[in-house]
Amino acid sequence: MRDFLLVGERKLSYLDFGGPGKPLLALHGHYNEASAFASLAGALAPRWRVIALDQRGHGDSDRATGYERDDYIADVVAFHRHLGAGPVPVLGHSLGGVNAYQFAARHPDKVSRLIVEDIGAVVHCDWSFTTRLPLAAPSREALVAALGATAPYLACSFRQRDQGWGFSFGIDDTVTSQKALNGDHWEDWTAVSCPTLLVRGTRSDELAGDHARAMIARRGRQARLVELAAGHVVHHDAPEQFAAEVDDFLAEPC
Repeated sequence: MRDFLLVGERKLSYLDFGGPGKPLLALHGHYNEASAFASLAGALAPRWRVIALDQRGHGDSDRATGYERDDYIADVVAFHRHLGAGPVPVLGHSLGGVNAYQFAARHPDKVSRLIVEDIGAVVHCDWSFTTRLPLAAPSREALVAALGATAPYLACSFRQRDQGWGFSFGIDDTVTSQKALNGDHWEDWTAVSCPTLLVRGTRSDELAGDHARAMIARRGRQARLVELAAGHVVHHDAPEQFAAEVDDFLAEPC
């Protein structure tokens, strides 16, 4: 079920995949939206009810004037307050992963467990791919052809507009967001106090193995690392294994 909340005058959209399970909040990465977690939601049901946010500038959420770190975290705070869920597990991929661990660090009373998918405590994002994306294509098939091997990773964000086929995110907005994501976030990562699962794709071009292991070392027994045969979008490349690792982690005693 799709629903909305207002943050000031700006609309945020989210997908509640439903079911009787406990809520699990999910935050997508750049180029994606809440629907990217549909397969994971099905795999985790009925024990877990995935509720995924279309983050600012993505999906059916409104574009924003700012995409700074504090802007994203304020949206997650508003989302959590709107749901009235109490302390919940939070899962985030890439951009959503940084948002998730910064939210957990700054609002520890709201997060019971944390799953971070393939993003580091230091981020050096290259936005050259974003600037090469087509502004519009005459058909969905033409858009897929223009994207080549990357098309499956962006497919959930395809939209048909008056000018042709494009994306549910703005290219300029995404570049702005990627620039704001870059930086050293060690202080937030080490401040997280809840149990944490860090998932890395062994073919990832975003999170290096040495950096992932350093992240775990700085968190001691509070965090552990799982590496799966996948690229940066682990939940897409290895959906069954990813879901199984998340499910096992969430089932562990506190």
